[in-house]
Amino acid sequence: MTQEITNLEQMLDRIGESADSKGRVSLGTIVESVGDRSFGPLLLLVGVIMTSPLSGMPGVPTTMGVLVLLIAGQLLFRRDHFWLPGFVLRRSLEQRRVLTAIDWLRPSARFVDRWLRPRLPAFIRGGSTYLISLVCAVIAAVMPMMELVPFSAHVAGLALTAFGLALISRDGLLALLAFLAISISFAFLIYQLV
Repeated sequence: MTQEITNLEQMLDRIGESADSKGRVSLGTIVESVGDRSFGPLLLLVGVIMTSPLSGMPGVPTTMGVLVLLIAGQLLFRRDHFWLPGFVLRRSLEQRRVLTAIDWLRPSARFVDRWLRPRLPAFIRGGSTYLISLVCAVIAAVMPMMELVPFSAHVAGLALTAFGLALISRDGLLALLAFLAISISFAFLIYQLV
């Protein structure tokens, strides 16, 4: 049994080690390495992808939106295990691109990990988990539009990263910061589209 992920750097390490024999990293191998019951790490994974240069690739925000919708829906309905359809699990990238993104994110991951700790539990348990899943579902619904507005996907990625880390580390303050980040992202998106 793999060790539970408790911070962002551990998530990056798992992603980097998830390549298959052909040198490709699929979502299925990442989910397998993270574990099928880990909603926080999966949100974190999507957030990491959306804050990296990978989010600029055509189709990545939309694919990640589908994944977030599945994560949020299953979190909302309190499923005891995580399920994804095969066509999503088969989506993959070259390991070289993934490792480049990981190298780019690693210094930030070390910085963020120093600040995580359990606090403000009311914002991370019970009804707050439902609110987090609803906000994530809204993020997922607008991700296809974020392909049209530069950098809006990055801010949404920061919010998803924060929600994922908050669920992993039980950090309610981080969940509040995620709500703020997504509010800014939506305001920016609406401003650009109007």
